Amino acid sequence: MIIGIGVDVVVVSRFAEQLKRAPALRDRLFTPAERGLNVRSLAARFAAKEAVAKALGAPAGMNWQHCQVVCDTAGDPHVEVSGTVAAVAESKGIARWHLSLSHDGDIATGMVVAEG
Repeated sequence: MIIGIGVDVVVVSRFAEQLKRAPALRDRLFTPAERGLNVRSLAARFAAKEAVAKALGAPAGMNWQHCQVVCDTAGDPHVEVSGTVAAVAESKGIARWHLSLSHDGDIATGMVVAEG
């Protein structure tokens, strides 16, 4: 059963400028494993995290580092949740996340489906 869906679009150049203006933002938004990625990948991951928040109903107090995009050995991205995000997901009965990332020109997109 689908419990929630979320989608977000990020303009990569604008996101890069935000990271440049506020370097601490990278540490606040991304896990240590994500921080070293290029800006296009970071923008897509941020879009995915926003999409997860939307699928959860945009709960207050969500820690961005409790949602991480990881790639399996084939390079396919997956959502991993912990802490505050996992607690909300569990309360809603979410057992599985489906994720799609896309880049086109200066746009990065993240789309998730939360399944129970």
